[in-house]
Amino acid sequence: MFRRILIANRGEVAVRILRTCQRMGIEAVAVASAADRDATWLSEADAVVVLGPAAAAQSYLDQDAIIEAAIGQRCSAIHPGWGFLAENDRFASRCAAAGLTFVGPSPHHLRIMGDKELARTTMAQLGLPVIPGSDAAIPDATAAARAAGAIGYPVLLKAVAGGGGRGMRKVRQPSELASAFAEASAEATSAFGDGRMYVERLIEGGRHIEVQIIADRFGNAVHLGERECSLQRRHQKVLEEGPSPGLPGAERARILPLVAEAVGRAGYRGAGTVEMLMDRDGTLWFMEMNTRLQVEHPISEVTTGVDLVEWQLRVAANEPLPRSQSDISVRGHAIECRINAEDPDRDFRPSPGRIDVLELPMGDGIRVDTHLSAGDRIPPWYDSMVAKVIVHAPCRRQAIAVMSRALAQMKIEGITTNLDMQRWILGWDAFVGGVYDTTSLESTFMQEA
Repeated sequence: MFRRILIANRGEVAVRILRTCQRMGIEAVAVASAADRDATWLSEADAVVVLGPAAAAQSYLDQDAIIEAAIGQRCSAIHPGWGFLAENDRFASRCAAAGLTFVGPSPHHLRIMGDKELARTTMAQLGLPVIPGSDAAIPDATAAARAAGAIGYPVLLKAVAGGGGRGMRKVRQPSELASAFAEASAEATSAFGDGRMYVERLIEGGRHIEVQIIADRFGNAVHLGERECSLQRRHQKVLEEGPSPGLPGAERARILPLVAEAVGRAGYRGAGTVEMLMDRDGTLWFMEMNTRLQVEHPISEVTTGVDLVEWQLRVAANEPLPRSQSDISVRGHAIECRINAEDPDRDFRPSPGRIDVLELPMGDGIRVDTHLSAGDRIPPWYDSMVAKVIVHAPCRRQAIAVMSRALAQMKIEGITTNLDMQRWILGWDAFVGGVYDTTSLESTFMQEA
């Protein structure tokens, strides 16, 4: 096992990794931008290296500075967390060249799964059902029109290198396609430096369901159940739960082992999430794979009793998985609410500033992941997350009740947050009944809240 690692991330992400390192007896070096250098959470690290100015491009995304810091601090590995450089194949390659272990998949798998076209082809070859679509990247609107005609309208244009809803457009009829293609491609070029597009069938009223997996270098791969992530705003997740209240048991039994088998056969190593879309018939289709931990990974942790960061570190240190699939069971129900510094009444505008009061919920079945306390500031340069509130209970009905009590206890002053919106969701009929899809939150909350 590693003696000392560097965490190439910040805030809640870094603290989450730090605490597992502390439990495992691994020294952890934190990095910080000039904007974060006085942050209270840095006191938990064994050492801190200031990388550069506030801008992420000059600090948390500065590969040279991070690798230099890891070598200078005598680290043997770098854990990228999620976000920033976590899915950057070039960074993973540079770590290896510098003699540092990248805690994550190989550069090869980061490349394959980071390219949605290659990911679709790879997973189809491994036996996963892939949403019907174009077999290759589409060079222009004319080719896109031909592909859409073969697939059948409505279709979805998606950027090959996309994410977070950028470079994506719905097209319901042929007359809309040319302009939609131009807009999506331009957006993708601006956001990712890659304007390539592909076309797939538009599944409307679908449910976004993801499968947590982890695999080792010995060909062992397991799943840790699924998470429901359909409550979204502009393709950004708001609240997640697991198991999914909408996934038929037969489809769960069919797909989850198939996902783990495909990942193992691909030679993948590390943690990852296979994201799928469930159509109205209850059938799951592969969308993409995220080659890192997700923000919502605590749902899988509390329902299985697995510390995914610990398993990541063990796999990266060339240890076998601590448990086999038969040793893993999903118990009870979990819900995670993302509490962000943003104003739902002003189009979710970020609300940076000083937190004057921060009272966090406590009690049986309640977990709060945060790096903040009263007096800390939310800087304007980074993610606006204040905390993740995770609850676990024997059943979904009880989990909703525990989360309702937890959010009632929570108090935040000095900044505007989405706390009231999360409280509203817990009492919303569609959520309570488990009958929501990826369109439900925007179409309902934005009208009623």
